[in-house]
Amino acid sequence: MNDVVLSLDDIGKVYNKGLTGEVRVLDGLDLSIRAGETVALVAPSGAGKSTLLHIAGLLDVPDQGRVTIAGTDMTGQSDGVRTAMRRGSLGFVYQFHHLLPEFSALENVMLPQLANGVARGAARARARDLLDRVGVAGRAAHRPAALSGGEQQRVAFCRALANGPRVLLADEPTGNLDPATSDRVFDALVGLVADTGLSALIATHNTDLAARMDRVLRLEGGRLIPA
Repeated sequence: MNDVVLSLDDIGKVYNKGLTGEVRVLDGLDLSIRAGETVALVAPSGAGKSTLLHIAGLLDVPDQGRVTIAGTDMTGQSDGVRTAMRRGSLGFVYQFHHLLPEFSALENVMLPQLANGVARGAARARARDLLDRVGVAGRAAHRPAALSGGEQQRVAFCRALANGPRVLLADEPTGNLDPATSDRVFDALVGLVADTGLSALIATHNTDLAARMDRVLRLEGGRLIPA
């Protein structure tokens, strides 16, 4: 529990807003997440939480600072190395599920594994196991359009964890669900995190859900402070 799997050191990010000049979104931000630790990220809209998640997930590059994942410094790494790290060590969940509509729930969870070279039989077995853990195994053959919003998001969680990542990054994963469904989906997420022992950084506006995480951090003035 003491080993750091995600570290952000002195991260800075500036956007050029044209006539309004530069906007410093992140300003010397530091963050360390240990193996098995869940961290909630709270911030008002426009504070830069999506930018932070994109940098942590190697989808964006900071203007300054260092991102280290599973002991590997990603500074200056090639696109190929960054893609391999994303595919093998990071999982992503967004507010909208982004499931592929032409594939079943089972196939949506199999696809990342197949892209990572996993044999079809093994990919199918892992997909079924993950869907069972979140209570939607009985809907495995259904396409996304035939699933409820909560079911779709639980399938999205399974897809994010299909390749056994070290870190899960989630951006308002229950933001488009009603409160009761949000609670059930969040329970499924917390259960998956606990079962698999991975770490999680989850951006949410829901203070009740955030309070159930190991730590709650607020993004303010481009830096993280305890909430």
